[in-house]
Amino acid sequence: MQSINIKNKLSLFSDHWNPRIVGELNGQQVKLAKLKGEFVWHKHENEDELFYVLKGKLKMEFRDRTVEVAENEFIIVPRGVEHKPVAEEEVSLMLFEPAGTLNTGNVLNELTKNDLDKL
Repeated sequence: MQSINIKNKLSLFSDHWNPRIVGELNGQQVKLAKLKGEFVWHKHENEDELFYVLKGKLKMEFRDRTVEVAENEFIIVPRGVEHKPVAEEEVSLMLFEPAGTLNTGNVLNELTKNDLDKL
């Protein structure tokens, strides 16, 4: 058991759309990521996802609306809901999702990360 300094962990990487695992609990992984630009439309058939914005402003697009998520706010995307994260400026965030959740869900492309680094 040890404390995790989020600011220090975020300083260890600068690339976008490449989550890193910083903790695990009850079958869930805690991940840190930096986002910039648009991701891909995708969904997770079996997993809910929590996006907690640490820095910046995230836009979570859904097919029928867009939700803005500011610093110190979070959004939960329920399983099966198609979504697309968008970050006009760089966003740092923490993710909570079941272990093994593929970042691109039902879509496989150049942004898919099969093996995540642990920090």
